[in-house]
Amino acid sequence: MSKTITRDSRVVQVNDGIIGPVEPHEKSVIPRKIDDFLGVPNPYLEVARNYSSTLLMGPPICDELVALVQHMFTEEEASLVRHIRPLKKRTAGELGRAEHRSIEEACEILEHLANEKHILMSSGPKDNRRYMIMPMAGGTFELVQMGTSVGTSEDPLFDWRRRFAELYEGLFKTGYGVDYAKHSPSLLRSLPIGQSIESNPMALPSDRLEEVLDRYRTFAVGRCGCRMTKRHLGEDCGRPLETCTGMGDSVESAISKGWMRRADKEEILEIKAQAEASGLVNWVINVDEKSGRLFNVMCSCCGCCCDVFRSITEFNTPGLIAPPHFKPAFDQDRCIYCGLCAKKCQLGAITVDTKRKTRAHQSERCIGCGQCVVVCQNRATRMEPSLRYKRPAKSYPMMGLKLFPNLLRLAWNLRKDRR
Repeated sequence: MSKTITRDSRVVQVNDGIIGPVEPHEKSVIPRKIDDFLGVPNPYLEVARNYSSTLLMGPPICDELVALVQHMFTEEEASLVRHIRPLKKRTAGELGRAEHRSIEEACEILEHLANEKHILMSSGPKDNRRYMIMPMAGGTFELVQMGTSVGTSEDPLFDWRRRFAELYEGLFKTGYGVDYAKHSPSLLRSLPIGQSIESNPMALPSDRLEEVLDRYRTFAVGRCGCRMTKRHLGEDCGRPLETCTGMGDSVESAISKGWMRRADKEEILEIKAQAEASGLVNWVINVDEKSGRLFNVMCSCCGCCCDVFRSITEFNTPGLIAPPHFKPAFDQDRCIYCGLCAKKCQLGAITVDTKRKTRAHQSERCIGCGQCVVVCQNRATRMEPSLRYKRPAKSYPMMGLKLFPNLLRLAWNLRKDRR
């Protein structure tokens, strides 16, 4: 009996002719108490407590979180940041007064954290700039590795970012996110590959990449934080790196801060075409905002690097991706059970037994990307409408009304469980 991992993915394994998903991991995070960390300066522990907030979908206090926080900040930096509570914004003056420091000293430290390390979010004019901490995942992790010079010889914090990648990966592998992924509302939706639905009369404008882009006039592109992290770890899958896209007027801020560079619609379409050709899957925030004035992001992800997808491929916890509009349907007469569809699936949703000529499809893991349709050489796979599909919210306020009560309920329940 032979067992191997396919060359281009850590998502799928081949075992005695059966091509299917790798075995999922179990959650291994070990919650600790603040008092367990004797010898760790108090500012670090207070910062770790803030990042562990369930309002930020944070991990419990654990060895991995404390080690990461100690790397992210110097003790001087942590002494200021500990006063920034989850979902709160503070000015340099407020934080300086809390530590009996001048506004100038506080501002210099905070600007370094926001504009060079990328671990604080800043907003507002310079004389009244406000700072806040971001979720460790879905904020800090991505921005630390994002930037036009990040990861190059011109990056003075290259070694610091590489160590951040190592420590964050250790935190991710504890599986702390399982509790959120299992119960969180679907914040994202995938966009099927155009050629997989091009003749389908049920396809909507919100399903089509080019029609989604048509709503916006400002675009930016940046490096994928997930694949940058894997590159630091020596586990780069080799797929395109500059694929993360911001759309809408508010991306001007990301451009001005050097997190992303300006692009136009034609370049974005070319980038996304190359991403799809390499096997990547496009997803956007699950809102159908037609004015194009606000903001959306479009990531191109793989199951071996993307943390959202890895929650499914490594911990078998679908939920962050909305049920798709389309799902694959298989033609029994045409299928030759070659297993190409199973090898190509970034979520490990298809299992093919090439010897016994059987196939299984895990619909709960399928996000309807259409990669299996594109790769099928015998035209044995097609996309058809899914009964689980629900249209995206028509605006951000409507999405908030639908999602925030569930998010707050989840945060409250997890907070009670951790006591």
